[in-house]
Amino acid sequence: MTHAMTDAPIFGTDGIRGRALEGWLSVTAVEALGRAAGAVLGRAAGAPRVLIGHDGRRSAAPLEAALARGFAAAGLTPIGVGLVPTPGLAWLTGARDVRLGAMISASHNPAHDNGIKLFGHDGGKLSDEQQAAIEDLLRREVQHARPAPADLLAGRPERDASLEEAYLGHLLGFASVGLDLAGVRIVLDCANGAGSRVAPRLFERLGAAVHVIAAEPDGDNINAGCGSTHPERLQAAVRERGAHIGIALDGDGDRCILVDDRAAIVDGDGIMTVIARDAAARGLWPDRRIVATVMSNCGLRRALRDVGVDIVEVAVGDRAVVEGLRREGLFLGGEQSGHIVFGPDNGFIGDGTLTGLEVLEVVVRTGQPLSALAGAFQAMPQVLVNVPVARKPPLASLPAVAALEARFAAELGGDGRVLLRYSGTEPKARVMIEGPSEGHIRAMADELAAAIRTELSA
Repeated sequence: MTHAMTDAPIFGTDGIRGRALEGWLSVTAVEALGRAAGAVLGRAAGAPRVLIGHDGRRSAAPLEAALARGFAAAGLTPIGVGLVPTPGLAWLTGARDVRLGAMISASHNPAHDNGIKLFGHDGGKLSDEQQAAIEDLLRREVQHARPAPADLLAGRPERDASLEEAYLGHLLGFASVGLDLAGVRIVLDCANGAGSRVAPRLFERLGAAVHVIAAEPDGDNINAGCGSTHPERLQAAVRERGAHIGIALDGDGDRCILVDDRAAIVDGDGIMTVIARDAAARGLWPDRRIVATVMSNCGLRRALRDVGVDIVEVAVGDRAVVEGLRREGLFLGGEQSGHIVFGPDNGFIGDGTLTGLEVLEVVVRTGQPLSALAGAFQAMPQVLVNVPVARKPPLASLPAVAALEARFAAELGGDGRVLLRYSGTEPKARVMIEGPSEGHIRAMADELAAAIRTELSA
């Protein structure tokens, strides 16, 4: 075992993630993970089967085979779903009679990374207690792990093509009766990722004229200059084709960033503005509140206050959003990144393809262009700086950083805010500052980033 495997936490805020085929994502460790997860979760409700899906990374095949071997050793029957969005795998896990689901993906990370997310038999994320039990057993299992087989694809599960069709049917079920997208021009960017098969089929089946880009995964091109983290190519295509809307997914298909008819970006805050204002106008929600994270722009609160919708603010991460929705009994929540969660109607699962569909329904029903609908949201200037770090002590414990944060917060007062936090999935600190003058807050953010870099330089 490497030192990193001995000391580092295994599960982060979104499963296990890191450099593919190294550390806890080595073939031997992932096979041990299958045995450990199978032992802990194999006693749950459902038939002794497990679904395994993946995105478009080259490392997916050996990791899928390793997981399948581990699950089989724990007495479970692995079933391959193939290339499928994370929300699709989560929904299928809850809808089928299985013990658990495993998604192999590193979401919006580059192709050399990968990750594994585990879902319980109900399609939900594992509890902290379940993850702790798996981690404890995994650390013991990996001590006695067998060497990787000569054929790294040995034991790879047979794919069940009917599962993809079932997920597509689930998405079509959200389309309102009689929804016809004939005449609607869409540019769809699939990030060369997990949504490359299902998403184009959905919008084409509803009658839209769909121009698809970045939907040819080759193992190395996932998220490369495309998708929700790189929407520039999508903006250019919307301009060139005079499209009504552009939809960009991320690598595993749970996020969605839109481009409006004027080729302007509509992020998660803008998307929640469109959906929440429409729901308020139609009187759909008995409780007019949504869930948003501390990273959402102050402009979101202003855009929703006008129609009597309030915000329940939670910590960063889709887990916090889901917990807020469940606790408050609400129907919509999300993050600025475009991870939008649709409450109990979709099993509290964030789905980028469904997000695009929901916004399109508002556009078609109201007859208003997306630029007009999203125009109610006017973002206050916001600067986000990412700082690579070698360790993650509490930021408040760094005197120079804490002093700067207090000084800048006092200077901004009620006209802005300062937020410092660590990424839950990467070795980075994030500095976010919001205020009326972009130049001024950028200087503040750069100064804070420099102070963090001095203390924690990677």
